[in-house]
Amino acid sequence: MKPNHLQQCELCGRAGVETTLHHLTPKELGGTFLPTANLCIPCHKQIHHLYTNKQLVEQQLNTIEALQHDPAISSFIKWIRKQPAGTIPRSRKSRNVRAKGR
Repeated sequence: MKPNHLQQCELCGRAGVETTLHHLTPKELGGTFLPTANLCIPCHKQIHHLYTNKQLVEQQLNTIEALQHDPAISSFIKWIRKQPAGTIPRSRKSRNVRAKGR
């Protein structure tokens, strides 16, 4: 998750943000050579705080469009779009993700 230069987030559309490379299909589940997306740090963190890698595949959240239409992620996108480019909000893993880590 190495940061890139300032770019536009492919998920929320904010410009001038530091982005990281997100594997749309997790590498551990066969996505090493599959499509990726440049996401701002808050969007990338939010995806992984809401869903495990297995859930991302099971729920077919492996495209930008699918992520944008997911109710939990779309409400975050609506909020983050109003925030300045440098904003990196504090976030917690959802109960769902914390429970899977046990």
